[in-house]
Amino acid sequence: MVALHQRVPAGAVKGPGARIQINELSHAFDLDGQALPVLTGIDLDIKPGEFVAFLGPSGCGKSTLLRLVAGLELPLEGRILVDGEPVERPDPSRIVVFQDPTLYPWRTVWKNVSLGLEARGLLKERRSTVDDAIRLVGLEGFGNAYPRQLSGGMAQRAALARALVNDPSILILDEPLGKLDSLTRISMQTEIVDLWEKRGFTTLLVTHDIEEALFLAQRIIILSDRPAGIITEIINDRPYPRRRGDPYLAELRHQAFEKLGMDATW
Repeated sequence: MVALHQRVPAGAVKGPGARIQINELSHAFDLDGQALPVLTGIDLDIKPGEFVAFLGPSGCGKSTLLRLVAGLELPLEGRILVDGEPVERPDPSRIVVFQDPTLYPWRTVWKNVSLGLEARGLLKERRSTVDDAIRLVGLEGFGNAYPRQLSGGMAQRAALARALVNDPSILILDEPLGKLDSLTRISMQTEIVDLWEKRGFTTLLVTHDIEEALFLAQRIIILSDRPAGIITEIINDRPYPRRRGDPYLAELRHQAFEKLGMDATW
């Protein structure tokens, strides 16, 4: 049996990624005047450049946790610090990539990717950054294409490029591959690892796919049903590139199923 560890993996500090500290975080939604608890007592310390995945039952609050880290919502209790500063609003250094690419259909790939720089008044001086991001995600030659001319995988690559032009210190991935076919999804998983290794940003991933979490992340946080608290964490210290057929990953997968109460299906 591969042990579960309560430590931060060696080698987690990489490049320009930010440190994330989550302290006694709890949150609830207002549902017809009644509080609906979503998260309770979340404590996490995520090191600069670490790749962390979150697993848990559907609707348990995983995406809400990412939205709080991004500053899209404010927690009811507790605090989130990024490099020691409280998260109180959205910031270009914390970029979210959602399941849907949300590209503007009337803008070309280049103009979709450049949107963040344009909104911040930085496009004139950083046009080359747009070209670099498009090249980095493998869309060179498609800058003048429109979203309707892209496959699902290409559209998601464009969404990643749009995130990368902001040079984020934190990349937040909310089921970004959930709607892709299996072959494209596998290819994109490898590309995400490559981008993370090249750019060094801290990466947070929400996924329902245990194998995806184990293939991508250094640490997997397993959450309970709503209101979500941390059940345990699994450290995956396998070096990159990883092999999907690795027996070590299969054993970690078994442990993840067990912690999620699904070991009877193993």
